[in-house]
Amino acid sequence: MAAGPAGLTPVFERGPAGGGAGDKVVALTFDADMTADQGPRAARGERFDNPELIATLRRLKVDATVFMTGRWAEEYPDQARSIGTDPRFEIANHSYSHHAFKSPCYGLPTLPREDMAADVRRAFAAFRTAGARNVVPYFRFPGGCYDDTALHALAPTKVTAVQWDVVSGDAFAKDPDAVAEQVLAGVKPGSLVVMHCTRSAAPVTEQAVRRIVPELRKRGYRFVKVSELMGG
Repeated sequence: MAAGPAGLTPVFERGPAGGGAGDKVVALTFDADMTADQGPRAARGERFDNPELIATLRRLKVDATVFMTGRWAEEYPDQARSIGTDPRFEIANHSYSHHAFKSPCYGLPTLPREDMAADVRRAFAAFRTAGARNVVPYFRFPGGCYDDTALHALAPTKVTAVQWDVVSGDAFAKDPDAVAEQVLAGVKPGSLVVMHCTRSAAPVTEQAVRRIVPELRKRGYRFVKVSELMGG
């Protein structure tokens, strides 16, 4: 998207509502979160990936966008390459460190303004190192927290910030049906849904997706990547 007023990074939240059955598209997005300092937890066996979720999306033939942190790509390079070379998926940037770009933000450590652009570029470099090819110039703020200072700081990276209009509630959820109900109740034509690809923080997402996808298809929806939603 074109830069906003005063050179601010543009922000995209949802696609056009449309009017007919052919316009009933929805984008499922999945945040692959891992902070820069969670390596020791991963070494002790904590899982920040969710290969079962990716396998289910493939089995159900769902196009999707994965907002990945650079640290996640470094921890799981084979998965990052597999996702990033599958035409059904695209990888977007979720920062390298998963530190906040605005404070307060759910207790996340805050990046100094002068480090924000470098953090985003470091994540893109991690995707390239892992061998991902389907990488798009979109960025999701950790926690969804941002202000004009952050939008100014990221302008040189030429990304589009991508938010959402449907919160799945899958973070730390234990009931997949509750997650599915929240998504199904919120989706409208052009919706952009935020979910997670992190087993430790979102353990029931794959189960919820198994209910969400067939139900939305019954309603006439087609699943698209953010790039298609934005292009539409």
